[in-house]
Amino acid sequence: MFPRECEGVSVDPRCFIDLKFRGDVQNLVAMAPVSVTCLTRFSQSCCPQSQGLWKRISVGFLCSSVMVMSSGWASAVEAVQASPLSDYVVAVFTLTGALGILQFFDELAKRDFLEKTLSRKLCHILSGLVFMLFWPLFSTAPLAKYLAAFALVANGFRMIGLGLGLWKNESLVKAISRGGSRRELLQGPLYYAIAILVATLFFWRDSPIGICAIATLCAGDGFADIVGRKYGKLKLPYNSDKSYIGSVAFFMLASLASTVYIAIFSACGFFTATPGVYITSLAVALAGAIVEGLPLPIDDNFTVPFTAIGVGMLLFPF
Repeated sequence: MFPRECEGVSVDPRCFIDLKFRGDVQNLVAMAPVSVTCLTRFSQSCCPQSQGLWKRISVGFLCSSVMVMSSGWASAVEAVQASPLSDYVVAVFTLTGALGILQFFDELAKRDFLEKTLSRKLCHILSGLVFMLFWPLFSTAPLAKYLAAFALVANGFRMIGLGLGLWKNESLVKAISRGGSRRELLQGPLYYAIAILVATLFFWRDSPIGICAIATLCAGDGFADIVGRKYGKLKLPYNSDKSYIGSVAFFMLASLASTVYIAIFSACGFFTATPGVYITSLAVALAGAIVEGLPLPIDDNFTVPFTAIGVGMLLFPF
């Protein structure tokens, strides 16, 4: 006996939210007989050119996993938001998480556990993406986004203080700067914090614009550098510092991160993620990849997110 949503030739992704393992073992067991059918038919609609049952199930499993994870996160959000003073509590955890990531890579830099460039890029990737995971935990109060932004402001002042030499932390400077100079913190890392601050205050979680901008900056730009440095032998004809494989990695990882976060925020009820929203997020990722590959004098931490914001404002319906 199969759910009505799974009987058609194609399957609406919302099928997996409706069947979202509602938190008890009985429903999880009841889902087992229909899982393969849902996964297979959903993957056929997403990837009709895939041949073979295994490929279709694999694609479907990846897509549905995002849906299931999103619905589970939505349940956790409801529990946290029901707590008194939840915004202040979440703000403290957000700040702790932001500083914790920096401290973690600071310790790695002290011990030379990771190569400096890799450590810097992993910090670049994780800081913004982890920060966004805290957004759904805040309430709908007008003050909520400002409390969320407090972590960014605090981190921004920390970058300014280190960059100006008001206080010293050589290992942290080593971990997050390109060349090891404290003055660099007044450029790329500061632009990074400003871009995420703008996305938070002006778009918040009610629009995919800010979400895609942060995902593009963190996942796209971060992985483009990691992959490009390792495998980027074939350079772009107009920029010898960038490679084809780096640009492809940018587009793919920015698209993946945007898709996952859009699914999460849609499952939490902040907006409706239609197929058009997902397609538009791909256009935003592509625009970011193109701009990242251009030989511009401005730092990527500025050009990439604000290009994503500009394209998003033009293309997203809300």
